[in-house]
Amino acid sequence: MPDVVRVDLVDEGAFWRVRFGGSRGNILDGATLQALSGVFTQARSSRALKAICLEGAGDDFSFGASVQEHLPAAVPAMLTALRTCVLDLLDSSVVVVAAVRGQCLGGGLELASVCHRTVVTPTATLGQPEIALGVFAPLGSIVLPARAGRARGEDLCLTGRSITAAEALSIGLVDEIADDPTAAALAWARAHFSNRSASSLRLAVRAVRADLTARIRTELPALEKLYVEELMATGDAVEGLQAFLEKRPPKWRNA
Repeated sequence: MPDVVRVDLVDEGAFWRVRFGGSRGNILDGATLQALSGVFTQARSSRALKAICLEGAGDDFSFGASVQEHLPAAVPAMLTALRTCVLDLLDSSVVVVAAVRGQCLGGGLELASVCHRTVVTPTATLGQPEIALGVFAPLGSIVLPARAGRARGEDLCLTGRSITAAEALSIGLVDEIADDPTAAALAWARAHFSNRSASSLRLAVRAVRADLTARIRTELPALEKLYVEELMATGDAVEGLQAFLEKRPPKWRNA
């Protein structure tokens, strides 16, 4: 398995600790997303596995995809890789708990929001900042309203603001605040799943996630098409991304 993802077995393989990244911000580039997809695909055939603890290496969970990968030439491949990774997570039919430290932004928040449970440190910050760059988050447009309710999910997608761990807990975006989110995630998994049948649990996961999985599989490609064919045809989308890369304020033309 590539170095960008590390898997450690816990309790004789009943639980996996999966850490991704290693560079600053644990950017979700193509190699990282492909490696995570491989882990989730492997999880399908691990009969004893009951839950995965997913975390970013180092001080942050993830800044999401790089700004360069949001540009017209690169964004179709990035969107496809993220969709594939998320569907592989869902198709693994294993409980996944995100352990979040530091910043959890963009695609990082989208990935965490697909997990069944999210545990964060008291100092964590979470946000979907794409709109500040003149673009939007296709996956976030589905999973944030599903996770935190329509009004709160729309607020995060449309304002692009980052929120604290305390606010995220209050709106239902995260489930627990802990100084050591990995230990808390594994403790929760042990308490609830150690005495459960792994095969029965997988079927229960498939059942409770059937609607979300179907929505992502059918609705997300349409939102990706909106991004690639319409958003990327506007001058403002490219201007916002270029302005960020050039470290200057964007000059919006509203078109």
